[in-house]
Order: sequence, then C-alpha cells, then structure tokens
Amino acid sequence: MSGRKKSKTKNSQLVIRINDEERDQFIALCDELDTSAAREIRHFIRRFMAEHQAETADKT
Repeated sequence: MSGRKKSKTKNSQLVIRINDEERDQFIALCDELDTSAAREIRHFIRRFMAEHQAETADKT
C-alpha cells in the first residue's frame, strides 16, 4: 500500500477545444516526461487557482 494520501474523488470533466497539432505535441511531451495530460492540466488548474486566490485576498 502506498504512503500517499488519496486525493478527492475525480467526478467531473472539463471539455476544452485546442488545435490538433498542439494537442498531439502536448500528449507527446507528457509521454516523454512520464506523466499524463490530465495530471498536468490538474496541476496547472490548482496552481492557477492558488496564485489568483492569493491575489484576490491581497486586494481585500
């Protein structure tokens, strides 16, 4: 059994539209880096929210 905590259940989808070439390059890069596109997008979303929530808190 892994020592990692299980994260919240993933029960939603986000549909985005991007250029086929960009998608293929992104998927290939993720494969090269031994990660998944979904994992990297989730990471981006979490980082983006954390950065902007901090900015919003600074304005109040």
